[in-house]
Amino acid sequence: MSGDFLWGVATGAHQTEGNNTSSDWWRFEHAPGAPVGEPSGDAVDGFHRWPEDMDLAAGAGFTDYRFGVEWSRVEPEDGFISRAAVDHYRRMVEGVLSRGLRPFVTLHHFTLPNWFGRGGGWLRADAKQRFLRYVDAIAPVLDAGVAHVGTVNEPNIVAMFAADTGRGMSALRRGLPLPDPQVTETLVEVHHAARARLKARNPKVAVGWGVSVQDCQAEPGAEHLLADYTRPRDEVFLHAASDDDWVGVQTYTRIRVGRGPEGRPVEVTDPAARRTMNGWEFYPEALGGALRRVAPLVGDVPIIVTENGIATEDDDERVEYTSRALQSMRAAMDDGIRVHGYLHWSMLDNYEWGTYATTFGLVAVDRATFTRTPRPSLEWLGRQVPSQRTRS
Repeated sequence: MSGDFLWGVATGAHQTEGNNTSSDWWRFEHAPGAPVGEPSGDAVDGFHRWPEDMDLAAGAGFTDYRFGVEWSRVEPEDGFISRAAVDHYRRMVEGVLSRGLRPFVTLHHFTLPNWFGRGGGWLRADAKQRFLRYVDAIAPVLDAGVAHVGTVNEPNIVAMFAADTGRGMSALRRGLPLPDPQVTETLVEVHHAARARLKARNPKVAVGWGVSVQDCQAEPGAEHLLADYTRPRDEVFLHAASDDDWVGVQTYTRIRVGRGPEGRPVEVTDPAARRTMNGWEFYPEALGGALRRVAPLVGDVPIIVTENGIATEDDDERVEYTSRALQSMRAAMDDGIRVHGYLHWSMLDNYEWGTYATTFGLVAVDRATFTRTPRPSLEWLGRQVPSQRTRS
């Protein structure tokens, strides 16, 4: 891995590109009675406007740019590889590099090709083989100069979607369900197989995956239940990264774990707690808490904060949240935790899996014209890099 601390912004393919019509999420969003406030539609037209977005990131002082490759565009029908889509993503990698940024590419971010989803999705008997075929197909993209590859974004949330028919981030506000065990097993197998395939082609590429890890804290009297809560929800996915080049931590809030019926762990909420606009507790120090919980689980594997941010209409609140989160990260690093990077979610206001109302972006986007308007937090965060570059 590079000796430099990764300092960047993150985006997601389906959430920014628009008109991802060959994906299972597009089909889900348009299904009768779908539990979404609105479909993704044009998103923020990132498929065409990515040069402007990269210009903004580079101009603000960031060094790294995370974006996704959309499998359903690369392989819209079973066995048909779109050379035009592969070339599009290759040009994006070249665009990142030409601006002095480093590309960080995610291969799967919640969405699947429709044909794959209709056939059972991750429960298909041939799921691993089909994913590896996609990995092989995008070799020209990765060979263009990608140093960091994430195989599956938040595999634990993917497995939770499979276990909860109320698919979408709004469903997760009721609490984190137990991940589907079969999907969990499959995703771990797919991740390991994809890592081996990627490393065989390019031993220097740094491969890992980003896990949703919140700061889980036990309420008094429930300390013995904390492991029962965290083990299936994130720890199994963190342990699966034991041979990776890095492991991603994606943190937004804390979760309080108490004792429920029959002595089972349950999430405890405080109605008086300060909340973000999507209903999560405003608790920036969750980042430091999550890093401290992850470090002993992954051993010598370097940690990259692959997502951290806040849904808010108030940019001053965004700066407050992010400043406190970075302070908690710095304190963890000072205590010896190996953090190799920080990627902020999100570069842009985008589609948050059922709604555009929750705004995470350092850059505001007009939904009618797609005009990008940088918020003050963009330049502010870009300037923080000198104080964060030293690694522990």
